[in-house]
Amino acid sequence: MIINLTIIFLVLCAKSSYSELFTAIAELEGLLHTEHALITTICAKSSYSELFTAIAELEGLLHTEHALITTIEKYIAAQERKILLLKKYVDIYIEQYEKASQDVQAYVEEFITDFDKHKNDFKFPSNEDLNGAAIALARLQDMYELDISSLANGEINGVKCATELTAADCFEIGRQSYNNGDHYYTRLWMMEADERLKREVNQSVARSEILEYLAVSTFQLGTTSLDVSDYILCVYHKILGHVELALHLTNKLLELIPTHEKAIGNKVYYEKIIAKSNSVQRKGDDETVIIIQNKTEHRLAYEALCRGETTPSDKILAKLKCRYLDNGNPFLKIAPFKVEEAYAKPDILIFHDVMADDEIATIKALAQPRFQRAAVQNVHTGDMEFVQYRISKSAWLEDMEHKHVADVVQRVEDMTGLTMETAEELQVVNYGIGGHYDPHHDFARSGQIAGFSKLGTGNRIATVLFYMSDVAQGGATVFPYLDVALWPKKGAAAFWYNLHSSGEGDRMTLHAACPVLTGSKWVSNKWIHELGQHFRRPCDLKRPPPELTA
Repeated sequence: MIINLTIIFLVLCAKSSYSELFTAIAELEGLLHTEHALITTICAKSSYSELFTAIAELEGLLHTEHALITTIEKYIAAQERKILLLKKYVDIYIEQYEKASQDVQAYVEEFITDFDKHKNDFKFPSNEDLNGAAIALARLQDMYELDISSLANGEINGVKCATELTAADCFEIGRQSYNNGDHYYTRLWMMEADERLKREVNQSVARSEILEYLAVSTFQLGTTSLDVSDYILCVYHKILGHVELALHLTNKLLELIPTHEKAIGNKVYYEKIIAKSNSVQRKGDDETVIIIQNKTEHRLAYEALCRGETTPSDKILAKLKCRYLDNGNPFLKIAPFKVEEAYAKPDILIFHDVMADDEIATIKALAQPRFQRAAVQNVHTGDMEFVQYRISKSAWLEDMEHKHVADVVQRVEDMTGLTMETAEELQVVNYGIGGHYDPHHDFARSGQIAGFSKLGTGNRIATVLFYMSDVAQGGATVFPYLDVALWPKKGAAAFWYNLHSSGEGDRMTLHAACPVLTGSKWVSNKWIHELGQHFRRPCDLKRPPPELTA
C-alpha cells in the first residue's frame, strides 16, 4: 500500500515540472482531476493504520478539499463560457468593423433595409398616440386639479411616480395642447418649460420656440394674469390685458430673433388692436389665473366625486346595511353572497368576492388579443362611433367560449335572479392612464332605442359591473345625482337597475367612469335586457314621478 501511495506522489511531483500547465484552463482541469484521484485513493486507504497514526482525523479535511475542488471546477467551466461568449462578440465586432470600413454607404443601406424589414414587427408610438397622451394629461389635470410643477417633477398627489421632465418635455406637452386648441394648458406648460429652461445647463429647447407658443396662446386665451415676474411689465406686478401681454411676449421673442416673420406680423396686429381700444380691458382683482369655466352643476358634482370630495349625507348612510344574499337558491344557502348597500332607491349593491383570480386571468387573456377602442352608440342612427368622452379599449366574450366565462355568467344570474338568455355578451374593458367614460345612462331613452330594437330583447333593465383590478389612484364609478362613488376593488361587482319597474328609464342612475390617474383599470360588465324578466321582475303599473325618469 505504501508503494502505491509513493507512486501517486511521484506522479504528482512529475506533473508539477510542466510549466505549461498554468497557461491554459484546460490543463488546470487536468491538475484538478489528478488531485481528485489522489484524495480518493487516500480516503480508500484510510483504514490502514500504518499509513498515518491519525488518518481518521484527516478525513474531514480531505472531504472539505474535495468540495473545494468541485467548486473550482465549476468556476473554471463558467470562466470558459465567458471567454467563449466574449470571443464571439469580439469576432462580430471585427467583422462589422471591417465590413463598415470597406463600403460605408453599402453598410448603412443594409442597416436601413434590415430596419425597414423588421420595424413592422414592433409597435412604435405614433403622432396620434402622442396627441392622445397630451389630451389625457390635460383631462387628468382638469379633473384632479393637479399642479403642473409637481407633475413635471414626476409627482402625483405627493407620490413620486416618474422621473422629472425636461424643458423640452414640457414644451412638447404644451405644443400638443396647442394643436388640440387647448390654449389654457398650452400657456401653463410653456410657462413651466420656460422656468425649467432657466435651470438647464444644456438647454433642451430654444426659448424663442417657447415664447412663440406662449404669446399666441395668451392672445387666444383672453384675459389672464401671470405671477411670473418675467412676464409682468409693471413694477408692482399689475395684471395686463391679454393683448398687451401677448405683445410683451412677442417683443421678448423679437429680442432673440429680430427677423422672426410670424412675430413681426403678430406684433403689428396686436398694436392695431391696442390702438383701436379706447380703454383697457377689465382685469381681475389679484394675480391669480382667471379660469373661465362653463361647467354644469352636475359636471362639477361629477368631478368632485372623482376627487373623493363628496359622499351621501349621514342620514342616507345610516340606512345602508351589509347582508348575506341567497335569492332562494339552495346552494347559496351554504355559500351566500356578501352584499353591501351603496345606495337605496335606486338600489346600488356591491357584491364582494364574486370573481376569482383564475377567472380574472382567463377573461383578461381571452379579451386582450381582441381589444379595440371602445365605441358608443349614436342615439339617432344606432351606429357605433368613437368619441372623446369615452376612452378605453374593449372586447366581447361569448358565454360558452370558456368555462370561466360561463361560470361568471351563471353567477350573474344567481346574484340578480334575472335570466341571462337575453343578456348581451360579457364586455371586457381596460382603461389606461386618463381612460374614462363621461356621465351617461346604460339604457336607451325613448326614441333612442334604434340599436336595441335590432336585438329584439328590449331595453337594458340592469347592469352588473365586475372590477377585475385594483386601481392605485382614480378610476371610481360615480353617480353624480346620488353623490355615490364606488372605488374599484378586485373581485367585487356593482349591480343596479337601469329601469323603473314600470319600464321607464331611471334618471338617477346616471353614472360615469372617472379617469384613471395612476395604474390600469380592468372591468367587465353584463348588460341584462327586459325580455324574459316578466316573472323575475314583474312590471308595476304605478309610474314614478317625471323628475325621476329619463
